[in-house]
Amino acid sequence: MPADIDLSAYRIVQEALTNVVRHAGIERCRVTIDYRDEELSVEVVDNGRGATEEGSAHGFGLIGMRERVGLLDGHLNAGPRPEGGFRVAARLPLPASVEVPVEAR
Repeated sequence: MPADIDLSAYRIVQEALTNVVRHAGIERCRVTIDYRDEELSVEVVDNGRGATEEGSAHGFGLIGMRERVGLLDGHLNAGPRPEGGFRVAARLPLPASVEVPVEAR
């Protein structure tokens, strides 16, 4: 996997987990990573209470995630879930695989 996509996925999960710790008020959440030929997707979902009046619902973390995903021509969806909690989902396109000739292996 290209280093920029790998690092971006790591940082998105890291920031989403930081937000869970700061705002959700729960001890657990679900992290899902799906790696396919054309894209890498990450999702962090919690069923917590969300931001309180003491904290901001939208800080620099979400902005940073959007910027990282945008630089890679990906897609980010982040926000409260109708059933409660919060969801961060990112899709990062992967470059086409480079075919290595048999002689070079």
